[in-house]
Amino acid sequence: MNWHAHLPALLLAVPLLGAFATPVFNMGGKTLRNAWFIVISSSVFLIALALWHQVSVNGIQVYVMGAEQFALSLPSGMKLPVRIILEVDALSAFMALAGSITSLAGAWFSLSFMDRFTGLSRFVSLYLLLTVGMLGMMITGDLFNFFVFLEIASVASYGLVAFWRDRPQAIEASFKYMLLSQLAAMLVLVAIGFLYGRYNVLNMAAIGSLIHMGIVEKVALAFLISALALKCGAFPMYLWIPDAYGEAPASVSCLLVTVSQASLYGLFRVCFSIYGLAMSNKVVAWILIIFGLLSMFIAVSMAVIQHEVKRLMAYHAVSQTGYMLLGVGVGLLALGNSQALAEYGFTALKGGVFHIFNHAMYKGLLFLTAGTLYYMTGTRDLNKMGGLVRKSPWTAFMFVVAAAAIAGLPPMNGFASKLLIYQSSFAVHPLLTVVALVTSILTLASFVKVFQTAFLGPEQDRMADVKKVPATMLVGMGILTVAVLLLTFFPTWALSHLVEPAAKALVDQAGYIAAIMGGAF
Repeated sequence: MNWHAHLPALLLAVPLLGAFATPVFNMGGKTLRNAWFIVISSSVFLIALALWHQVSVNGIQVYVMGAEQFALSLPSGMKLPVRIILEVDALSAFMALAGSITSLAGAWFSLSFMDRFTGLSRFVSLYLLLTVGMLGMMITGDLFNFFVFLEIASVASYGLVAFWRDRPQAIEASFKYMLLSQLAAMLVLVAIGFLYGRYNVLNMAAIGSLIHMGIVEKVALAFLISALALKCGAFPMYLWIPDAYGEAPASVSCLLVTVSQASLYGLFRVCFSIYGLAMSNKVVAWILIIFGLLSMFIAVSMAVIQHEVKRLMAYHAVSQTGYMLLGVGVGLLALGNSQALAEYGFTALKGGVFHIFNHAMYKGLLFLTAGTLYYMTGTRDLNKMGGLVRKSPWTAFMFVVAAAAIAGLPPMNGFASKLLIYQSSFAVHPLLTVVALVTSILTLASFVKVFQTAFLGPEQDRMADVKKVPATMLVGMGILTVAVLLLTFFPTWALSHLVEPAAKALVDQAGYIAAIMGGAF
């Protein structure tokens, strides 16, 4: 049996097995459970890496559940794809690789960070289920299964955000997230119902091959954009993020960053792969651009005034999502115009896509450093911290790396992706670039404040009892630090091997459809 052919299924099956087998391994004690957690998380990363390599070499991978030949997407000579289909192109593989890295880093970090709490068997199961939901959203080729994986990720998130159930704020954050997520899920389900009622198929490629714009399609598109913008935390639907990210354990906040990006991926897949040139791309593009500008500026303005470190970083997560929306929105604006696509559109797409990967790495690292500060001091209040660079210089170093990256300081990886967005958005209108630059300046000011207060400021009286940072937490942060530095030192390689193939896959609607439909339409 060629196991490489089963990589898309294994990417979901392995963490799913890990989630449901965790209670069994937990009976063998903490060491066995932790070893199982790391083995599963490492396996998921290796599978995602192998899948990305396979897509890079062989092109789009299509996996059909129940098919005798897994390369066949239309089973038994049928004209419509009726089985569950996983579709992994360069964009899907790119997203899955980013998600698996943050999941692995969070798993290592959790071993010591969560050690002082009870119910860790349930924590590991929910964490792995959250990973399953995130990865499923990224590689499914079916709209209804996208909804199913969206719900799996959401339900797991509710439990993880409220994991510290002795904190009323955590329960409130989880409840708020649950209400808004259910609203988004219902909008997605209604939109799917509209499209299914019109075309009698649920497969994304099949819908993309048939779609023509009418009232039903426009309503479905409006519902999908609204719901997925809410789930990825775009303005003005971001209000759940500061509470959820702020109250969840740090490793969960790290993973929630890429879970939100899975919704962002869904939004881009809907706009490019399903609707594509059939829709009025200028209207939708400007909606994404406006969402992006407002998310950037308003969220960073809120971040500057925060004194609770995780809440500050949560607002920055919203702000950075704005860069991705701006970049992909500018790229969508050029869709269908080969000259505009060549002049600025593809550059914008590369910037937006590159920023997704960069953001997953440095924002995940920032949340882990925030968790480390809490572990060391027992407080999240910056005003009660100080002098921590002497207590944990490695944490200070990794924080500086992540802070420089998110602020877009050259030569960090965040600068590379932001520069592409600046250049392309300037070609549309200089004001877009001005807003993006001002946001970066405010981001830098915000993280200078954090570093000065927590690491360089005068040592508080309570800092005498600071805890030593365990090795497993340093390993978790180190994984993401290495990723940030690799992207920083090898930007050309990252652009040519990671980013450009993903951006090309995003605009290649015909290739996406042909891979699954096989010329049936």
